[in-house]
Amino acid sequence: MTPHRFTTVGFDLDGTLLDTSGDLGAALNHALETVGRPAVPGAEVYRLIGGGSALMLRRALALTGGDQGIDFAALRQVLLAHYEANIARHTTFYPGTEAMLDALAAQGTRIAVVTNKPQHLADALFAQLGLTPRFACVIGGGRYPLKPDPAALHAMAQACGGGAAAFVGDTTFDTRAARAAAIPSVAVSFGFCDAPPHALGADAVIDHFDNLIPALTRL
Repeated sequence: MTPHRFTTVGFDLDGTLLDTSGDLGAALNHALETVGRPAVPGAEVYRLIGGGSALMLRRALALTGGDQGIDFAALRQVLLAHYEANIARHTTFYPGTEAMLDALAAQGTRIAVVTNKPQHLADALFAQLGLTPRFACVIGGGRYPLKPDPAALHAMAQACGGGAAAFVGDTTFDTRAARAAAIPSVAVSFGFCDAPPHALGADAVIDHFDNLIPALTRL
């Protein structure tokens, strides 16, 4: 018996399960360097992430002088190529991630990922970190419209066999997608939050993954 009512718990990837800011920041600054732009400091990179690589790059260009004269599509490919080649050099678990995943699995909860990161990059990252077997499904960008569209969350629920689902994320892209999919959401305060954590619109907010299962139990 699980202490919560959810047969499936889905997670965002960047800023939720994993702190990918080091590798994303390195790729972003590599791309900016190729067009003569200054590097974005690490603390600034953290607030540029969320909504996919294109939005991150647009935010960085706006911060460093705008996008006039920039071949945006080509520059995004430079960013993605560098990221793919260096995808797990600095990426780390947030505290409590592994223990939380173990606890959910021990309760029989199906665990899924829905991310705006392109599918092949999500697959590559999880493969390098040895995480792939933990998840019932991993749905990345390119298969469905990006969050906050709810299509990928509907696909997650179907792939996991139906039943009650909840979603855990760190941005309004996640909470809006969950609301549109009519499933409860939990926000993590330690991620790449694009608004104050309690203003993200989640049904619950947690500061550490030790608090996730209790939060799910209260939903």
